[in-house]
Amino acid sequence: MHPTKHIQRLVLTSFIVTFALARIVVFFIMSRDIPDLYFHFGGTHVHHLNYGIFILSAVGAVLLFEPPSGKWLGAIAIAYGVGLALTFDEFGMWLHLGGGYWQRASFDAVTIVAGILLLLAYTPPIRYWTRRRFAWAIFLLAILSIFFWRLSVTLISIEQKTLPKLERLKKLGPR
Repeated sequence: MHPTKHIQRLVLTSFIVTFALARIVVFFIMSRDIPDLYFHFGGTHVHHLNYGIFILSAVGAVLLFEPPSGKWLGAIAIAYGVGLALTFDEFGMWLHLGGGYWQRASFDAVTIVAGILLLLAYTPPIRYWTRRRFAWAIFLLAILSIFFWRLSVTLISIEQKTLPKLERLKKLGPR
C-alpha cells in the first residue's frame, strides 16, 4: 500500500464516523432522548460547523508551520476528517443562513465529499495510472455517479416522509 493511502483512509474513516455520530447526537437531542448538549454563547446556539471550521483552521496551521510526521501525521489526518465532517454536515446552512439542520444540501454535500475521499483512498496515485487504470477509474466514476444519483432519487421519497417529523422535533427544541 502506498504510504499516503493509510492517511487518506484515516481521513475517510474519521469523516464518515463523525458525520454519523453528529447526525445521531442531534437527532437524540431533538427527540429529547438525551440532554441538551448544544453550546450556547450569549443566547446564540453555536452550530457544530463552527467547531469544524476551527479544527480545519488548526490543521491548516499545523501543516503550514510545523508539518507533522509519524503518529502525529495520523492524528492530524483524523482531525482533518472530523473537521470536514462537522463543517459539511451543516453545508446547507452555508447556502441558506438561518435554514434548518435537516437541509438536503448538507446530506448531498457529505455524500459527494465522501465519494471523493473514497476514490482518493482506494485508487492508486495518478502518476501510476496506465490507460487500463484510467479506463477503470472512468468506469468506477460512472458507477459512483449512478449510485449517488439513485441514492438522491431514493432519498427524495424518504425525505418527504421524514422531514415533517424532523421539523416537528425541531419545534420542540431541546429540553
